Amino acid sequence: MSGRKPRSVANPLESGITTPSEKILKECHTLYVDSENGLVKIAISLGVRLLPPRKKIIVMIMGNHSAGKSSFINWYAEEHIQKAGVAIETQGFTFVTSGRKRESLTGNATLHLYPHFRPILEFKGAMDYLTAEISTSKQKKFSLVTFVDTPGLVDGDMVYPFDVNAAITWLGEQADLVFVFFDPMGQALCKRTLNIVEKLSETSGDKLRFYLSKADEAGKDTDRQRVMMQIVQELCRRPGLNKCGFDMPTIYIPNPQKPSRCVNQIDVVCETIEKTINQAVQKTLDQLEKDCDLMCSTISSRLEQDRADVTHNKSVRLHSFLCGALGIFLPALFILSLIVNTFSQEQLDELLGEGPSRTLFVFTGIIMYIWDWIPEDGQVLFVIVFGAFCYLLLFLAKYFAGRGNKTLTKKEKRTMAEYSDYIQDIVKAKKGNLYDWYLQQCAAESDF
Repeated sequence: MSGRKPRSVANPLESGITTPSEKILKECHTLYVDSENGLVKIAISLGVRLLPPRKKIIVMIMGNHSAGKSSFINWYAEEHIQKAGVAIETQGFTFVTSGRKRESLTGNATLHLYPHFRPILEFKGAMDYLTAEISTSKQKKFSLVTFVDTPGLVDGDMVYPFDVNAAITWLGEQADLVFVFFDPMGQALCKRTLNIVEKLSETSGDKLRFYLSKADEAGKDTDRQRVMMQIVQELCRRPGLNKCGFDMPTIYIPNPQKPSRCVNQIDVVCETIEKTINQAVQKTLDQLEKDCDLMCSTISSRLEQDRADVTHNKSVRLHSFLCGALGIFLPALFILSLIVNTFSQEQLDELLGEGPSRTLFVFTGIIMYIWDWIPEDGQVLFVIVFGAFCYLLLFLAKYFAGRGNKTLTKKEKRTMAEYSDYIQDIVKAKKGNLYDWYLQQCAAESDF
């Protein structure tokens, strides 16, 4: 192609927040990432790992190539964002979301926009096939949805530049919804697709939704029913997918120029997305309350531990002081006794006075009595043992001095108390108001 048509945008200018769900998700996200008092910042100071909630739900679309995955995204956003065709147009993972202006992002920028998906780097080669498309569209609920367009799956000798099965399985576990598109034109029974679906059903079965895409191209009603029966039979052969309540609506992209008598249940897909958005709002509010409780309990535990550490430090300081004092006092008293023993009582009275000299004479007399009681051939051994004992006391003094725990400063304790008050009085109150406002949008006034 010599030229490329400029892609039109659904909304040239960013519109304001229009739905309660969008406002609630944005408010909750702000409570986490606020630069001054965000919960993430508080969590870091407390040594707790906290991730801000996503402002949008993640919908991953998977299926064989040319199953209509990209076409559905373009239809939902009402904008030509993704290439669509019979050939394998999507070779990697593309995040399609709504934003301020039309933009395309590469792998590194995509992971900055979606830090939750950074573990995808563990799949060698996937980084080079990771992109994001930002659209200004606000159609339907697109402002609250991020679609993940996955590589078209085929069987046979097709070689992917990364472990596509493991990567899609991991992304499906992170998504809120996983749409599986079955193409009725010969590729619906793609074994690679079914293998991934079976793997996902083990951990994320409640997220899976099955659709017969391009149903208008399946021929007559009998042909369409035959295709659906073949798909159901193949799914039932796999124990992990043989479940009750299986549903596979028929969908196709409406085209006024090509009317079809086939029943189009594409509105069911939109209703599923909207229902998941509402559930995401509730989950976000519930998670906000859990995180607040976690932060408050962490602060209480830290303050309680600090009080225990203060008591412990007082105890070890007392032990250190007593051992150090004895380690110095005992040898000093022994040396002083030997010195005092060289003086007579009258000389001590002249030097110190009668009262102090008598007190000193009594204490040193006890030491000298013990010294004289020891045989002369054992006095050297006594000095060695006595010196070792005094050294042990000094060693214990140093040991106890190093056993103290680090305690919080007054500033740190004041900051933690402020954090606790902020979470209790501001964040939890905000969460309660948002929950009330959310319920007011759907419940009757008489219920309040």
